[in-house]
Amino acid sequence: MFRFSRYALVFVALQQAACLSHADVVLDGRSATPESIARIADGEKVRIDPAALRRVAQAHRVLLEAAQAGQQIYGLTTGVGLNKDRAMVDARGKLSQDIIDASSRFNIGLLKAHGGGTGPDMALRTARATMAARLNAMLDGGAGVQSGIVDTYVQFLNRGITPVMPSAGSMGEADITILGHVGLAMLGDGEVYFQGRKLPAAEALRQTGVAPIKPFGKDALAILSSNAYASAMAALALDDMARLRTVSKLVYALSLQALNGNVSPFLQDTLALRPFPYTAQAGSQLRGLLAGSSIWDRDDKRALQDPLSFRSGVYLLGEEDRTFDATRALLNIQLNSSDDNPGVAVDVTPHSNRAQESRGYVKAADIQGAVLPSANFDPLPWVVAFQEMGLALAHSSMASAQRIVKLNDPHFTGLPRFLGGEGTVHAFGAMEKPVMALASENRELALPVSLDYLPVAGGVEDIATNAPRVVERVQRQIDNSFALLGIELIHAAQAIDLRKQQQPGFTLSPPTAELYGALRKQVAFLDTDRPMTPDFRAAAALLASYR
Repeated sequence: MFRFSRYALVFVALQQAACLSHADVVLDGRSATPESIARIADGEKVRIDPAALRRVAQAHRVLLEAAQAGQQIYGLTTGVGLNKDRAMVDARGKLSQDIIDASSRFNIGLLKAHGGGTGPDMALRTARATMAARLNAMLDGGAGVQSGIVDTYVQFLNRGITPVMPSAGSMGEADITILGHVGLAMLGDGEVYFQGRKLPAAEALRQTGVAPIKPFGKDALAILSSNAYASAMAALALDDMARLRTVSKLVYALSLQALNGNVSPFLQDTLALRPFPYTAQAGSQLRGLLAGSSIWDRDDKRALQDPLSFRSGVYLLGEEDRTFDATRALLNIQLNSSDDNPGVAVDVTPHSNRAQESRGYVKAADIQGAVLPSANFDPLPWVVAFQEMGLALAHSSMASAQRIVKLNDPHFTGLPRFLGGEGTVHAFGAMEKPVMALASENRELALPVSLDYLPVAGGVEDIATNAPRVVERVQRQIDNSFALLGIELIHAAQAIDLRKQQQPGFTLSPPTAELYGALRKQVAFLDTDRPMTPDFRAAAALLASYR
């Protein structure tokens, strides 16, 4: 089966992209977007907002004040997971050098104990996105890390040092077995990609002059315990989805003209009878995309009602928009907040005198805050939203496949069977098979997987979300959708050329004429039978990069 992927990036290309960067991406822990994460993934350098650095320093001070006050702090004074009942570092009183050294040994051991993923190496682009997502979340302050940890993330991104990380091994309640490899690389252990090569991390640090980190306090837990891998993949997927939902409307509009279909289902007064907001919005966009087309002219041969894959297009497109907007809003919260356990809050005071509500708070001469155990590592809100977006994509894929079949059928188009020209033998007849294969796969990928887990860690970690797997499946749906829409685009363009032969006065709307023209620069009219694989790939690539 043909599957289009536009992420076949090589290391040298990414290094060149970094050198050609036009503007740094400013991270402040509050305003990262899928687009900004994608820019960093593609080689842009980063700068940190000074206010965010001050917030990081304040949070670290709150953490140390709490430790010195004798609080039990998960991952700092105690072990983690089932080992939370084990005392690791006694920081009551002054943080002496001995205490700092003991904490550092514990941190290093924690990083090494969590480096155990599976699968092939993570794509370089995804690894950079992962570091960018975690760095921005740290700037919210909730991680409580030393400022030096933040600086090392910046240096790794800006100098092109990318930890070698496995691509699997997370259940989606923090990607701990994967992200531990970032900390190992920062220690000078493990491997990294640097200047187009895979080499020992220690060698890359030596060549760049980047000092290995000296973690203590909660540094190690902050590096490894977050959903940065899943949220990075999610950011990249949404960056692609933003383009897909735009070209979906264009391809649909072109196909409707190719069919010589009916505009009544998305007229303003039609949709006002059942006013779903996103359906109405999609209808307005379609009316704009089709303005100037002869599809608005009277044609007594035009069918009164089209097949549902055409007639319901406005609903399908509206659901793509609705689920995209909802998912993006939730992911923006993920990218710009702390999913740390425990989380560090600055400038907060207890809301009551109740023992459990006031526990964890500290106040010193010039700083106050709290270290709070949490379940903020649970990404369920945006994971569920991603699964819903996957359902919308599956519905759209099935409809796209059916529109292609209808364009091949003279009963619906009045055009030659399989859109054949005078010199074709079979034209697009066999090409319905890859279409159905893509649509069927997208339907399969829409099945929920967030519920597929078993308890681990001595039964303490007894729920999960499979967040990376959920996002990976949606990303595949997006890639498949570009391929499927590319095939639909080729069929629509063929039908339009044949229709123009029958109706010389037939005109396309300007936006769809522009897409048609862009395709025809790469994919010619099918006047004689030829292998279509190169054309399918060219059309998919066109849509994936279309502006």
